Amino acid sequence: MATANGLYQPQSGDLTVQYAPSAQTELIENPPRFTWIPAKLEDDRYVLEVSSAPDFTRETTRTYGPIPYNFFTPSEALRPGTCYWRYALLEGEGPGEQQSEWSTVREFRVPEGLPETALPSRSERYSRVHTGHPRLWLQPDELEAYRGTVREDAAGSGWQAFFEQSVKPWLTRELIGEPKPYPDNRRTAALWRGSYLACQEVLYAIRHLSVAGAVLQDAGLLAKAKAWLLHAASWDPDGPTSRDYNDEAAFRIAAALAWGYDWLHGELTEDEREAVREPLLARTRQVAYHVIQRSKIHHVPYDSHAVRSLSSVLVPCCIALFDEEPEAREWLNYTVEYYYTLFSPWGGKDGGWAEGPHYWTTGMAYLTEGLNLLKNFSELDVFRRPFFQRTGDFPLYCYSPTTSTRTAFGDNSTLGDDIIKKVGYNMREFAGVTGNGWYQWYFDQLKDANPEADRMFYNYGWWDFAFDDLVYRHNYPQVEPVEPSGIEPVKWFCDIGWVAMHHRLHDPAEQISLIAKSSRYGSVSHSHGDQGAFLLHAYGEPLAIESGYYVAFNSSMHLNWRRQTKSKNAVLIDGQGQFAGMNKALNLAAKGEVEDAWHDKGVSYARLNPTSAYREYVPYLKQYKREIYFVQNSYFVIVDSIDLEQPGRVQWLFHTLYEMEMKGQSFHVNGKKALMEGRFIFSTSGELALSQTSGFEGVDPKEIAGLDTHWHLSAETKDASSHRIATLLLPKRLDEGGKYISYFMDDQGFSYNLYLTDNGQTQKIEIAKAF
Repeated sequence: MATANGLYQPQSGDLTVQYAPSAQTELIENPPRFTWIPAKLEDDRYVLEVSSAPDFTRETTRTYGPIPYNFFTPSEALRPGTCYWRYALLEGEGPGEQQSEWSTVREFRVPEGLPETALPSRSERYSRVHTGHPRLWLQPDELEAYRGTVREDAAGSGWQAFFEQSVKPWLTRELIGEPKPYPDNRRTAALWRGSYLACQEVLYAIRHLSVAGAVLQDAGLLAKAKAWLLHAASWDPDGPTSRDYNDEAAFRIAAALAWGYDWLHGELTEDEREAVREPLLARTRQVAYHVIQRSKIHHVPYDSHAVRSLSSVLVPCCIALFDEEPEAREWLNYTVEYYYTLFSPWGGKDGGWAEGPHYWTTGMAYLTEGLNLLKNFSELDVFRRPFFQRTGDFPLYCYSPTTSTRTAFGDNSTLGDDIIKKVGYNMREFAGVTGNGWYQWYFDQLKDANPEADRMFYNYGWWDFAFDDLVYRHNYPQVEPVEPSGIEPVKWFCDIGWVAMHHRLHDPAEQISLIAKSSRYGSVSHSHGDQGAFLLHAYGEPLAIESGYYVAFNSSMHLNWRRQTKSKNAVLIDGQGQFAGMNKALNLAAKGEVEDAWHDKGVSYARLNPTSAYREYVPYLKQYKREIYFVQNSYFVIVDSIDLEQPGRVQWLFHTLYEMEMKGQSFHVNGKKALMEGRFIFSTSGELALSQTSGFEGVDPKEIAGLDTHWHLSAETKDASSHRIATLLLPKRLDEGGKYISYFMDDQGFSYNLYLTDNGQTQKIEIAKAF
């Protein structure tokens, strides 16, 4: 067996793609996905061997190559059992090609009964492609049949609503001018957003007029669509709508050109095709270069916009150019292989999304559209992978349609508003993919909610619901909704370190929900310094909230408040929180872990360990654990255990929408639909010093002009090397304000036993002593 080659086995931190599979890997699909740390930064090619024998004898070994990147999915499932793999670097080409020595041999085991999700080889995966037009959404042989569907049932197919809402407005609109550069080329949030909104409207005009004109065979619509297309094609690909100047604008114009070039292909002269094809290729090349060569998401996967641009740009653009530009086929291959192998960088087997539910929404909105286009074009069905079969669970449990958006972690453009309707439309996609009636129920809760919000920038500037509905009705059958009354009371997303505790999620008047987080993703990308934090919603009211507003990415609100631990229901140690700056390595190092979560005999439980998240600013922290108990679907006990190498003070933080009443060791939240009593029932350093503030420290007042303030509790301990704090949180309906829970403690030598009695039922909770 070849010895390990140290040159080609570099050490790597958490930022990069890791070696997989290994003996510790839990495989969830067959074949496994092979990844390794790249041997070179540029122009690397590999050969991969997979064997059922550790000595890689010829009869037991499959060889794959050349492989152009450091990731690979085989074209066939493996036989269950123990397997081994290794790779080597290929250098040179043709007769001069040479192979390096083999890498370390890694062992893994393939269980029986796994879903089979092989990826056809590059030579086979496009064998069923139709190369005529259109090919984005409908295929050439489907168009006439779809015309019949529209004639027979314009309302039921969604066509009538689409035409009225999404086509007619563009019949009388003047062409939108090319966005101007920022003054002095200095970006501001308002100008950046205004630019991409204008480009989104151009996309709407071209896509909707082109589709309507082709389906209805209407010369007037086709002429109008063509005018919009040629106008947008005249914009400078290297100007204010280029990828490096305003990536969101660039994504939209590239997609607009792709849809127009595809659906109007027969209406364009050869000169007109060239006038569109040239900027379309240039804009696609910009995105592909950034994704593959600059950002290298196959080396370092945590670039949110680059990952999203695979589906929003490379899929539609490369399909439109598929048989005309060799580069387009290469970029499409990269995209397909990424989706089959490395996706998702933000979650795993449980379907979680570490950036939070808002960025799940934007990511999935473009991803489902892209994967449907890919499936219709090539019959490659990425949705069969286990992640996509399960990811609908994430918003179901962690972004309930019956709760407020103030009870969700991470960046959120709709913070403080109703849950964005697009979450529901995404969930309907996964209902269609999986047949899950719970997902359809979710969609039904939001489909008719707050139509005024459809014009908000976070809706209108990103998607068109009537077009979404049109496409869905063609792609998928109707799924019957099922009320999720039987969901798990504790849902642990092990892949991202989130825990959701629920009582009657399907009933807003009775629902109690707590979401907690301690994630291996730390504060990278759109995540925050919130390991160990929790959010609480009860009886229709957000009680423990995500404080602040989403003014804009990199605003002072974002950098100085929203991302920071001081804005979370978490703790500070000597005034210090977790690292939440803009260094990706430190962001990932500021991570946490969920050590356990369960439900048993009327108690839901989670144990979080966010110790590492504090190490950058509190290097003398030995260990911090937070335990959360949800008892008898009624109240919560939070136990914080903090050990330091030197005496220090802990600040226990709580945030809410309302000014609190404080008395002794208790605080009260008086909401509009619910109440909450909080009591510090135990602290090893003695009574805590409670204080209350409002506002947002470190935020430019101009950013929050006219916005409601929030209220913040800090309960501070005395100096000590070890702290044990037990806190009772008792949510109440407005009509049960007198509800009370009695408690007492006893000393068992190695622990304190806390006994709580509610409605005649007594529950014991053990709290470790401080030594």
